[in-house]
Amino acid sequence: MRQSWRVLAVVLFCGSLFLGGLLGDRVLALTDQTKANTRLFVELIEAAYEKYGEDVLYRDLVYGSIHGMLRTLDPHTSFLSKEAYAQMREKQQASFYGLGIYVGQRNGRLTVITPIPGTPAFRLGMRAGDVIAAIEGEPTDEMTTDEAIGNLKGPKDTKVNITIERAGLDEALDLEVTRAEIPQNTVRNSYMLTPEVGYLNISDFARSTGSEVARAIADLREQGMQQLILDIRNNGGGLLDQAIEVADQFVPAGTKIVETRGRIPSSFSAYSASGNYEELNMPLVVLVNGGSASASEILSGAIQDHDVGLVVGQPTWGKGLVQTVYTLPHGSGLALTTARYYSPSGRLIQRDYSSYWDYYTDYDGDVDGEKAEEQASQDEIFYTDLGRKVFGGGGVTPDHVVEPEEFAAVVQKIFSKSGFFNFAVDWNLRNPVTSKDWEPPPELYAEFKQYVIDEELVTAEEAEEGFAEESIQEFIKHRMQFEIFNSVFSLDDGHRAFVQIDKQVIAALELLSDAADLLEKRRALESREVTDIGSTDPVAP
Repeated sequence: MRQSWRVLAVVLFCGSLFLGGLLGDRVLALTDQTKANTRLFVELIEAAYEKYGEDVLYRDLVYGSIHGMLRTLDPHTSFLSKEAYAQMREKQQASFYGLGIYVGQRNGRLTVITPIPGTPAFRLGMRAGDVIAAIEGEPTDEMTTDEAIGNLKGPKDTKVNITIERAGLDEALDLEVTRAEIPQNTVRNSYMLTPEVGYLNISDFARSTGSEVARAIADLREQGMQQLILDIRNNGGGLLDQAIEVADQFVPAGTKIVETRGRIPSSFSAYSASGNYEELNMPLVVLVNGGSASASEILSGAIQDHDVGLVVGQPTWGKGLVQTVYTLPHGSGLALTTARYYSPSGRLIQRDYSSYWDYYTDYDGDVDGEKAEEQASQDEIFYTDLGRKVFGGGGVTPDHVVEPEEFAAVVQKIFSKSGFFNFAVDWNLRNPVTSKDWEPPPELYAEFKQYVIDEELVTAEEAEEGFAEESIQEFIKHRMQFEIFNSVFSLDDGHRAFVQIDKQVIAALELLSDAADLLEKRRALESREVTDIGSTDPVAP
């Protein structure tokens, strides 16, 4: 084992050092200086292992030195351990094999949020609120959510034994579940928000995102969609090719989507819309926030630069470094920054990272309109196809900055202890909801108020004062619909109910008329361009 890690130290060091040269289709010979530095690196590892005052592992020394080396490059170049590399690759796949449930921690216990229709868990009757107490006989109390999910997943058609505890049952249920293929959808929600307005939410960009978006748009069109709200808030990005394929469905054929520029010739690329998709040709609003990064910024930047939609919400994160992932020995990987993203107008998406501390701690996604304008005035100015000003300096600045609603303190306390979820599950068991038109009856509010007091989620004084506010009553109504509709009907039905009080979605609905005006100007521009081309005097042969 010691020799193995010593070899790995040399291989990883040399591999990381010369990967840039290999990218140019040439192999660089080890210079005398490089050989000396490599020997120094290995000697330092050996010295630390042999003589440090406490026991250390080769793995920790090697991995620690690699992380330190990569930190000198940029914030997003990273070494991926075997486990992290496997998780990353699995996340990017279109499906996996498992049970078909959404799970999360509720009151410190692994709890089913909702089963996915048509999956093994759904067919066995698992329901929202079920606590997964054990997996293969091992209690889940000490497992993280990721560890538990990893134990539930496995090869196709293999079996996993779980123990669940359910409210109303005195004894736990032991279930044997056969794993099956579970779609790993990145279009989390797609539905008609109003009879004319479609809503589409993309959680990240994985292998199937482009095709998922195409199917969702086609389905919404069939339902009568004439306007669209595209929600990519808290979408941290993903695969570049999928960002391009999604953008291809929104920007005009032949227009640039994104450009990459780097140090070596192969890192310079420009990607344009193929024209393979039907033109959206309807008012579009894109919702973004500080959690929208990378591929999300490619998409929103292209839509904004080509004036095919309005960007609404908060300034995006500003992650515009292109990582190419390489497989290294022992199943590990290296995500190496090889280029930078630029929007069609020429804006650099990446924020300044000269100070890592500021980069990770000084960013505030909750930026109001005045602060955003002040920041934008200090940035380099670029222009959209219609001549609107957009700003460089990192990230995408929305056309309209809208801050989210802040939860009241009493609501945050109840949330932190899963009060809404637990009460909704229990209420629905006692009062089964059968219609999507259901609204909480007056007695629910009284019961819920007493529940949060009895369970000591808030004090009686806090409940009395908070529940008297109309805004909190409205929040409780939609949150109860969200929790119950999720488990009884579908995630789309739950989401549709709760989004009714989403301040940024409400603003997006109001701004669709402005998006329609922008679209008309875009059409007029294209019409003028066609006329100009058509009126050119013919040249005699």
